[in-house]
Amino acid sequence: MPRKIKIGIDVGGTFTHAVAVDTAGLEIVGKACVPTTHSAQEGVARGVVESLQLLLDENRIGKEEVVLIAHSTTQATNALLEGDVAKVGVIGMGIGFEGKIASRQINPAGLELAPGKMLPTSYRYMDVAHRPDLESITRAINELAAEDVEVIVASQAFGIDDLDNEKRVVAAAKDLGYLASAASEISKLYGLRIRTRTAVINASMMPRMLETANMTEQAVRETGIKAPLMIMRSDGGIMDIEQMRQRPILTMLSGPAAGVAAALMYVKMSDGIFIEVGGTSSDISVIKNGKPQIRSAQIAGNKLYLKTLDVRTLGIAGGSVPRIKNKQIIDVGPRSAHIANLDYASFADIEDASQLEMSTVQPIAGDPDDYLKLTDSTTLQKGFTVTPTGASHILDLASNAGHGAANTDSLQRVFQQMSALLNTDAKSLATNILQVSTDKIRPVIRRLQREYKLDPAFMCFVGGGGGAPALVPFLSQSTNIPHSITENCEVVSAIGAALGIIRDTVERSIVDPGESDLLKIRKEAMESVQAMGAIPESIEVSIEIDNRNQRVLAIATGSSEMRQHDSGASAENIGLESIAATALRSSQSAVKVAGQTSLLTVFSTTSIRSVLFGLWKSRENRLCVLGSDGIIRLQRSGCTAVQTEAHKVMARIRNFISELTSFGDGGSLIPDLFVLVSGRIIDLTGLMTVDQILPLINIELEKYPADSPVVIIAAPRLQ
Repeated sequence: MPRKIKIGIDVGGTFTHAVAVDTAGLEIVGKACVPTTHSAQEGVARGVVESLQLLLDENRIGKEEVVLIAHSTTQATNALLEGDVAKVGVIGMGIGFEGKIASRQINPAGLELAPGKMLPTSYRYMDVAHRPDLESITRAINELAAEDVEVIVASQAFGIDDLDNEKRVVAAAKDLGYLASAASEISKLYGLRIRTRTAVINASMMPRMLETANMTEQAVRETGIKAPLMIMRSDGGIMDIEQMRQRPILTMLSGPAAGVAAALMYVKMSDGIFIEVGGTSSDISVIKNGKPQIRSAQIAGNKLYLKTLDVRTLGIAGGSVPRIKNKQIIDVGPRSAHIANLDYASFADIEDASQLEMSTVQPIAGDPDDYLKLTDSTTLQKGFTVTPTGASHILDLASNAGHGAANTDSLQRVFQQMSALLNTDAKSLATNILQVSTDKIRPVIRRLQREYKLDPAFMCFVGGGGGAPALVPFLSQSTNIPHSITENCEVVSAIGAALGIIRDTVERSIVDPGESDLLKIRKEAMESVQAMGAIPESIEVSIEIDNRNQRVLAIATGSSEMRQHDSGASAENIGLESIAATALRSSQSAVKVAGQTSLLTVFSTTSIRSVLFGLWKSRENRLCVLGSDGIIRLQRSGCTAVQTEAHKVMARIRNFISELTSFGDGGSLIPDLFVLVSGRIIDLTGLMTVDQILPLINIELEKYPADSPVVIIAAPRLQ
């Protein structure tokens, strides 16, 4: 039987990694790495194709075996930070006096991308009380063209209610040979100023991103591979390259998103904090109930109608350089050894460290001049430095080699000599470096725990990236929170790109959404991912309702191929009880089966803890849902599970809502609900009323026989 191989490519700041994954067992078939081709005529597209070709050649992968190629990219983010964007011409539209007032919100003049980097724009306004004719539209476009704009954006007050005028401007601009987009097609939300600015930023990236997309696609096709070419989105999913051409803004934070996708699809992480550590920076994100946490994007303080992963990026990583003053380490980073043009002591070959000299260096003009530099004129042409990577090896914490095993004998000699120069010992020096480094991470961890109400019972760190062994083990040790390092951690983002699920988000401004509204937005989200190649049977949709802002969000995910589930596997055969006991941090004897579907098993345990100085004991039920493959799909505390059948679900849900609804200052809060059927977990936690829940449950369960086993999990909703 021929293999089905997905290829993921991660375009990093220094290297472009490619990895091949066999979809049958998620086995890594091969890896490849080339320098990122920033300065090539084809840009980063050349590195994408070079890494792909190297991967195919070195691992003897047939072109016919490749079923999908997906890559992450930093191009959109870098373009905004560096101001490498096109000038955008905006045609604003409105009616009468109200339109003229709205014109001030449409005009994007003074849009800042980064400190000192402004987005160049030109603006024209048209009153559309009477339908504008082609001549007036063409005149406005030509006036903007005379001001050297490259892309046209059409935006009308209340345009989402009637897209006709915006579409006519876009069509006219394209007929004249310009790239163009309608603001109301980029976002269907009310909020004229934010909607227009989102569209303008998207348009500013279109020429460069379109050029890269075209070159990448052409080069891939020239290899003879006919598989779909996908791009990582900022929310952790993937989209086809045609969608990227239309909405390049969706690729912001594409790189960190690929790492989170790996945590979900490869590591099978369900709850905890994912820390991807590179050489220069670390990306920290939360995964809760098997989902990454999403937030609205901002650029230089400008809120956008764009959902991105909530990723906290810190300038501390495996290659960060210590700063020295008065023989004391005063800081570590943010500059890395790579930026400072220093070698890693971890990988140097020092036979005699007694001749080492310690000095300081200024990596880049404007930086402090106290970054640590070590020199040995007898063996090295340029200086080197110690980093958290080396410190972790000194303390025997780096069991996973990441990018490669350190030269431990040489490293020990370097640390011993350096510690002598600093009047300390090697292990104290290493501990000090890691303490200062992780002191930068701990406040972020505490904020994330608080913001997302992370359950301490399920807290863990999962480390990815080549620098993960440098920081995550020590952070785990110092916080007493368990950790793991992903296999193949150095290529985890490329793995995430390969395994990323097709995803799209549909967001609408709806006041008091009813059954027809929810079903309509659900259908639209499903059709979107299906159009990008998702198999209908694989598509799942979750809906969230934001009553405060009168918005409804439908998130659809799907796969280009169906996973094969082993429905005949028993819990005893693959040791699900043992896995559940570990996840629930309980003894195996205390773990019980609380419910089962054909492909999912719910395990529970009861913990007892003392409160009020031991005067009162509190009992708490904790649940863990495992697939038949042993993968943890969901974990919750303080909840109840009930086994039932599909035709009884409606009545059971009504009972749970009646029993567990709480009341506070904001009104009634219905419980958090999950419905498990077959291999699916239907998440209803984003819905607010029983009238919203029941129609969606009805449509989700209609394809299952009435006697299908179902498990309902319910927990009081936290305010």
